Amino acid sequence: MSKERQLAEVHFLTVAEVASIMRVSKMTVYRLVHAGELPAVRVGRSFRVPEDAVHKYLRDSYVDTA
Repeated sequence: MSKERQLAEVHFLTVAEVASIMRVSKMTVYRLVHAGELPAVRVGRSFRVPEDAVHKYLRDSYVDTA
């Protein structure tokens, strides 16, 4: 599959949508993006985060408590 086709299938979320999914503030999402913990694409003055990256971040950050 070509790279263009793969990018066309990526669903991007706004910072506000990511904050809503993660139940955190938009500033927390911006901090994660700027720290490199959450990949994002800059579009003009805003960021778009791949939906898969949000789910991966949440899976990897999951802490099992006793």
